[in-house]
Amino acid sequence: MPKIKPISDLRNYNKVLRDVSVGEPVFLTKNGRGRYALVDIADYEKIQAKIKLMSELNKGRKSGEEKGWLSHEDVKTHFEGKAHE
Repeated sequence: MPKIKPISDLRNYNKVLRDVSVGEPVFLTKNGRGRYALVDIADYEKIQAKIKLMSELNKGRKSGEEKGWLSHEDVKTHFEGKAHE
């Protein structure tokens, strides 16, 4: 169940922050509409890592479409060569 609180609850921010935990953000509303999300730093770092990974995967996909794809054997050979360096 999501934790949803009005932004006015930040007057007592310690209580709001106590409700934030890993995997359980607190959503703040302003004028009855969702406006902010407070997340645990571990969740924030995980989200940032996922964004970076998705960006790198997208770069690889674009490179494959523009320059051609490598075969499974080519990739295997490449990484085997790196392991011996």
